[in-house]
Amino acid sequence: MTLWRAMAGNPLRFLLSSWPWRSVAYVVTGPLVGFAWLAVVLVLGAAGVLLTPVVVGVFLLASVPLTAVGLAAVERRRLRWLDARPAPTPHREPDRPGWRPWLRLRLRETATWREFGFALLFVLLAVIDLVVPFVIFVGSTVQMGSAYLVGQGDQLQYGPYGTVDRPEEAWVTVAAGAALFVLGLYVTAALAGARAALARLLLVRPVEDELVEVRASRARMADAFEAERRRIERDLHDGAQQRLTGLIMTLGLARLEAPSELIDRAQDDARAALAELRDLVRGIHPSVLTDRGLGAAVESLAEGSPVPVDVDVVLDRRPPEGIESAAYFVIAEALTNVIKHSAAERARVGVRLEGRGLVVEVRDDGRGGAAPGEGTGLQGLADRVAVYDGTLRVSSPPGGPTILRVEIPCES
Repeated sequence: MTLWRAMAGNPLRFLLSSWPWRSVAYVVTGPLVGFAWLAVVLVLGAAGVLLTPVVVGVFLLASVPLTAVGLAAVERRRLRWLDARPAPTPHREPDRPGWRPWLRLRLRETATWREFGFALLFVLLAVIDLVVPFVIFVGSTVQMGSAYLVGQGDQLQYGPYGTVDRPEEAWVTVAAGAALFVLGLYVTAALAGARAALARLLLVRPVEDELVEVRASRARMADAFEAERRRIERDLHDGAQQRLTGLIMTLGLARLEAPSELIDRAQDDARAALAELRDLVRGIHPSVLTDRGLGAAVESLAEGSPVPVDVDVVLDRRPPEGIESAAYFVIAEALTNVIKHSAAERARVGVRLEGRGLVVEVRDDGRGGAAPGEGTGLQGLADRVAVYDGTLRVSSPPGGPTILRVEIPCES
């Protein structure tokens, strides 16, 4: 919930909530923060001018814009009063520790000078933050107390012609004061919301930048995972498989020299272990995908499928390794679903590059009804392509056909 959403909701609920008072606190304390920062700037500036002949004075003057960094940090914390969304700092961390790299980076950052401009504007607007609540709430309080004042023999003068000195007039003024007070709460909340929106615009890292960083980090993690999968595949292929192959050959030679039922059984078990290990390696990262690309890997999947699969792969270039691997495993899982769940007689796999994206479609003529969360692994496929900012769509009405479409952005 944010202040704007609260104001757009039920008026009575808004007035009875803490939002109006948080808005008042936000507006009233703003000038205190602004004037405290201005006092620090004036002291540093005066000291810097007086000490200009000395090197210290130059550093003091150079540190004046940096004071806005502290003000901005306070304002990002005050944003929590009105907006529960994260407010990350736009500043980057220096590459090296120490005050010199930090100082050099801050003075070169655009965010620092944007915060300094915000601080100057903040001080100028602090006058409005003082005058508006004072006029509204002092005026409404006087109006609501008019009945008591008139009862004590006083009167309220509104210019040269307007006078309230009778009880019936005073009660009308009380009602007007109450309406002014309620209106004042909304005006102050709107002022607080505008101040908070300005602070978020100038002091908070944009959401787009956060999403870009998250996507890049997620893609790096996925690429690292794929690299580890390939390393495991190579180790198993060059290590365990070779040893098992050697063991089978040794057992074969032993059987030639001394035939034995126990040797025959051991050789059969070794062959079964080697077959299982090859299936495991193929599931980790198929060598055909690395050596010959996505088209050949999909052909290999189709050849091993008990359901006839038509393959249509049109690629004028190889996608990046991570995206290629993600597309392969999406197709492999989709064909597994076709075999296990669809009761289909035929399937079709299409892969092509459209513009800057890789598009994968898997169709079958089965019974349909596929949906995430029903043991078909569709949610896992969606998570896999989401790593690369891709999307997965499924059309699977009861009675079929089922169409799974994946689109993954692919720059090169």
